[in-house]
Amino acid sequence: MRLKDKIVLVTASTRGIGWAIVNACAKEGAIVYMGARNLTRAQQQADTLNRQGMRVIPVYNDATDLDSHRTMIEEIRQKEGRLDVLVNNFGTSDPKTDLDIEHTRWEDFQKTVNLNLASVFITSQAAIALMKEHGGGSIVNISSIGGLVPDVARIGYAVSKDAIIYLSKNMAVQTARDHIRVNVVCPGQTATDAVLNNMSPQFQEFFMRHTPIRRMGKPEEIAAAVLYFASEESAYTTGQVLAVSGGFGLATPVYADLSDLSADQKH
Repeated sequence: MRLKDKIVLVTASTRGIGWAIVNACAKEGAIVYMGARNLTRAQQQADTLNRQGMRVIPVYNDATDLDSHRTMIEEIRQKEGRLDVLVNNFGTSDPKTDLDIEHTRWEDFQKTVNLNLASVFITSQAAIALMKEHGGGSIVNISSIGGLVPDVARIGYAVSKDAIIYLSKNMAVQTARDHIRVNVVCPGQTATDAVLNNMSPQFQEFFMRHTPIRRMGKPEEIAAAVLYFASEESAYTTGQVLAVSGGFGLATPVYADLSDLSADQKH
């Protein structure tokens, strides 16, 4: 029970990586608040875990409603009086408009960057004020391997995720004396519904060819990294960036071609 009786908030929490983080924290004894736009759906999911003896509570958060980042924290303040762990999991990008530098409109780029950064900046700002009142806490920001390795498209998403990394490092330095730790998890290609339903099998295979651990990650594996940063096991760790990506971006750029060549030679 590494998070026994800790108050944890997870944004974008009803599916994929966010839902896996909710499950992992609840199983470790936390009281988990699910930041969600669809409260009906979130309540149904929370009820499923609560029937198993866990403690999960939905709280309204819509990333397009910037005030909801603050009111979400205020609701937790009123109900619990404190917040121990914040997981900023929200991230968005429209692949139809978030293209490369030549073909992406400024308005679309700005919208993507603003939404992704606001969800971290405003929520963290409100959470830090509450954490300071009660001796500190842990903030875990979910970036992406796309924030570490440049891509041929999705420039708004990549820039915003890279910005989240540097924002997190600044936050870590500026809040450490208040006993608040800030760390980052960068997932690689993960087997969520969003990936499986929106990326073609050909693209998924192409991505995996460049991943030394030749498979997609599981949402639970991302959640495990978050759990480490959320718990006291990482009490002396702040400002760190952990890529949970199967080694994507680690090898030489011709990794896939060399691997194929090596396989051919063995045969």
